Amino acid sequence: MLRIFEAVADTGNVSRAADKLGITQSAVSQALAQVERILGTQVFDRAHRPFTLTPAGIALSRRARPIVDDIDRLVSDVREADLASRPAIRVGMIDSFAATAGPAIAKKVTASASQLLLSFLRPLPSMSWIPLSLLWFGITETQKYSIVFMGTFAPALVYVIEATRNVDPLLIRAAQNLGASRWQVMREVILPGSLPQILSGMKVILGLAWTCVISAELIAAREGLGFLIMNGKEFFQTEVVVLGMVMISITVLITDFVFRLIENHILRWQQ
Repeated sequence: MLRIFEAVADTGNVSRAADKLGITQSAVSQALAQVERILGTQVFDRAHRPFTLTPAGIALSRRARPIVDDIDRLVSDVREADLASRPAIRVGMIDSFAATAGPAIAKKVTASASQLLLSFLRPLPSMSWIPLSLLWFGITETQKYSIVFMGTFAPALVYVIEATRNVDPLLIRAAQNLGASRWQVMREVILPGSLPQILSGMKVILGLAWTCVISAELIAAREGLGFLIMNGKEFFQTEVVVLGMVMISITVLITDFVFRLIENHILRWQQ
């Protein structure tokens, strides 16, 4: 609230303060009303444009600015202490480079490291993991689970990352300026904003998971629909092969129907 108060004091206008902070005008107005309600007096003279500080507002401004600066330094110190406790690769830079292009390059390199891992795993088809899973787990149910995991993990992670990146940053900054904690921002802003796209991606991942299961059963299994189809092929039983294909389609249709019911229940706030 003090940060919002300072922004209005600097700009003399609610709309310009909202643009400066990246939040809505109503959020600024509500924050100012809450400040005045706590203090029991007006801090701005709204009869003039731009707004001018009342004597109480001037007194608050003198004390608020150092407090806001102290909070900024506190947050910076805590983040630095947290980063210092983590394993890190330190890169030396000259002062002029570190003050200009260095931070942007470091951020891109950090993001590229995670993208490199995803780029390495994502092109590998699920079939390529079957020989390794057979060596590790044999012809077991665990082997099927491992194929599904390795075939769907990277695509699912990409869907989640892209969905969270598409959340409007103005909504995140608005929640932070209104005092929301990191967990509250995640629960109340990022998760609801990204959930529709995540669920859409999970529909694709569900189909991919089914492909992985059937692929594993076609090559190495003692039971399952894939095993049924391959067994029918070995004994030239066309009706068994067709039955296995029909059962796969029916199972996918039922699974998709259940998933739609779950999606409609979770996203009922959109209706």
